[in-house]
Amino acid sequence: MILAGDIGGTHARLAFFDVRDGQLSQVSYSMFPSREFSGLDEIVCKFLSASSERPEKACFGVAGPVRNGRIEASNLPWIIESQKLVAETKLEHLTLINDLEANAWGIPLLGPDDLVLLNPHYADAIGNQAVISAGTGLGEAGMYWDGAKHHIFACEGGHADFAPRNELEVDLFRYLYGLFGHVSYERVVSGPGLVNVYHFLRDTGRGEEPKWLAEQILHSDPAAAISKAALEGKSPLCEHALDLFISVYGAEAGNLALKLLALGGIYLGGGIAPKIVSRLAGPLFMEAFLNKGRMKKLLEGIPVRVITNDKIALLGAARCAQARS
Repeated sequence: MILAGDIGGTHARLAFFDVRDGQLSQVSYSMFPSREFSGLDEIVCKFLSASSERPEKACFGVAGPVRNGRIEASNLPWIIESQKLVAETKLEHLTLINDLEANAWGIPLLGPDDLVLLNPHYADAIGNQAVISAGTGLGEAGMYWDGAKHHIFACEGGHADFAPRNELEVDLFRYLYGLFGHVSYERVVSGPGLVNVYHFLRDTGRGEEPKWLAEQILHSDPAAAISKAALEGKSPLCEHALDLFISVYGAEAGNLALKLLALGGIYLGGGIAPKIVSRLAGPLFMEAFLNKGRMKKLLEGIPVRVITNDKIALLGAARCAQARS
């Protein structure tokens, strides 16, 4: 039995997986609101106490850089150390990996129904791959192709400097610089980033905020309220914000494809992409992805897929634990 975890800034998902004939099969699943707990050990102990199962191995994908078995979570006030987690949970064979690393481990387990191809003329390609996921933050990871298999590695590319491409984005950069000092892609391409973009457009007079929308933003998840109003065509301001978000998302996905020479494909993970896939399938994302000057022709041959399976990081963490026997 394997215990797998997908630990994000909003939710912590845990599941047991059984291994039969080398195949993973989910046995049980629970989701916890991350910020209601003081640390990962508390969540894991609660999950284990509700079951008679005792896993032989465990792997947790956590949003944040892993260094020597230690993670300072990017969007949670947690420090997670593997040795302390072993002591608290009594799980001896325990691995901590980055959450995007877990996403990458899960990609080979996906089927056709778990993916939406944004450039269908280029479905088959071999080479390096990459995954980029907008959610509570912006995560990125790579998969190096050695000619026979992929080798997965984590990175923190979502925190790299945001590069504006036109006058509107220069103004956006200045607005965010005034708020945060350093402006990363995560400040734009994430749930909080969409809210930042919306506030920028509103505060600089590029659209009016109706009272009903202000109430929704105040009393619910603001990113969800903005994207819902945009997708339903209820607010031009929200539509503008979502379109700008998507364009920057496409630009950074193209940047990642170039940096890793990801000829084998780019995957969009995270919680946002599946909810706005109809808009991602429009022209804005791929136009920004391809708009790299002399490198456009190279990028045209790279498959870009949206991952719609929200269990991918759990599957990946389980597969990682399975591989590290």
